[in-house]
Amino acid sequence: MGFLDKFKGKSDEIKDKAEELMHEHDDKVDDAIDKVADLADDATKGKYSDQIDSAAEKAKDATE
Repeated sequence: MGFLDKFKGKSDEIKDKAEELMHEHDDKVDDAIDKVADLADDATKGKYSDQIDSAAEKAKDATE
């Protein structure tokens, strides 16, 4: 029995809980996405700013 076996059949329950938490903390999730995007932009010295910004916006849309 693998350690993930205890989660079998609970995927809908886990997904629902994750969605609930994301809706409760939408502002914090968006802030985290912005921080990660800024870190990535700094790490690439602005070379991929457009792509990073686009990915961040898509991530925010996906969490809504």
